[in-house]
Amino acid sequence: MTTRIEVVGRISGRRRWTVEQKLAILRDAFGPDGSVRAACDRHEVGSGAVYTWRRQAMSGELTGFRSTALPTFSEVEVADPVVRDITPAVPPRCGQIGIELATGVRLTVDAMVDADALARVIAVLSR
Repeated sequence: MTTRIEVVGRISGRRRWTVEQKLAILRDAFGPDGSVRAACDRHEVGSGAVYTWRRQAMSGELTGFRSTALPTFSEVEVADPVVRDITPAVPPRCGQIGIELATGVRLTVDAMVDADALARVIAVLSR
């Protein structure tokens, strides 16, 4: 009986990477036609380290050149609401009915309105 065994040579233990090596691996992993999996296999590094280095490189922590931080919030002042009259400036045309409810709501409907639908709308708006 023949048994085939594949031995994968990996460096065990912790390794130290220089900033230049980390940047080269990042270019290999995320550059044009790059692949994180292929870069990890080629350089014998874990994908977690590659993504950590990418985060550090994007924040400037890896190279020491930090970009200016964008503000995380802005001051906002809320003003009192402006009350505006939203009635149309055009005079009602022939066949239109203007309805003003006790609540201050104004409706303008034409002669073709469905009476049942209008009754339901007025009932809801009168509450």
